Amino acid sequence: MKSQFLHTNINVTDLDKSIAFYEKALGLTEVSRKSAADGSFTIVYLGDGETEYLLELTWLRDHPQKYDLGENEWHIAFEVPDKKAAYALHQEMGCICFENRDMDLYFIEDPDGYWLEILD
Repeated sequence: MKSQFLHTNINVTDLDKSIAFYEKALGLTEVSRKSAADGSFTIVYLGDGETEYLLELTWLRDHPQKYDLGENEWHIAFEVPDKKAAYALHQEMGCICFENRDMDLYFIEDPDGYWLEILD
């Protein structure tokens, strides 16, 4: 059986703040949105405009506290066309959380503490 990647879900505490972060830091834009009739959740799918793969942001009304990310030993990787420009933007945003110069990569942290690897 063959399968295909569709999306990755992360839960967020402030949906608008997260959407703004992903748009500014990585150029992702909203593709679609689903909300519960009772307002208990909203799901927003973000895309890069080039692939079909999506990042799913889920906001839950009854979970206002930060999420426990454990040891945060996982991440989502993004390829950028100009890593020097991306690095300058991420420095300006103050979201760089780890650099490995030997491997020529770095990580940024989103508003909820998720790590995102930046590669060229």
